[in-house]
Amino acid sequence: MTTSPAPQLLYALHLLPPGRFPFRRWRFELWHGPTLLATGWRTSERHAERALAASASRWVHRRLGVVALRPDAAAPPGGLVAGSEVWLECGPVSCLLRPLAARADAA
Repeated sequence: MTTSPAPQLLYALHLLPPGRFPFRRWRFELWHGPTLLATGWRTSERHAERALAASASRWVHRRLGVVALRPDAAAPPGGLVAGSEVWLECGPVSCLLRPLAARADAA
């Protein structure tokens, strides 16, 4: 049995500047190469991290043809600390989340 390497996804997570809303917002983006897979915002960094992990889990499951029973259960252990790489394991599948800034530095 051969196994393919786990996919590497890029992410961006940053605090949005103050706007017309009276609360802080965190924006997240999930990329696979030049393709934007998911984006959105949440009111806390922790919730944005969970949404990012759930989006990554759904995409990896869909790519492998496996049904994701609970994609929300996939949360990075310890969070996405200061733009670090995170190995995300979500049930039978896994992926590597790398900060989007690393792609810009490598180019």
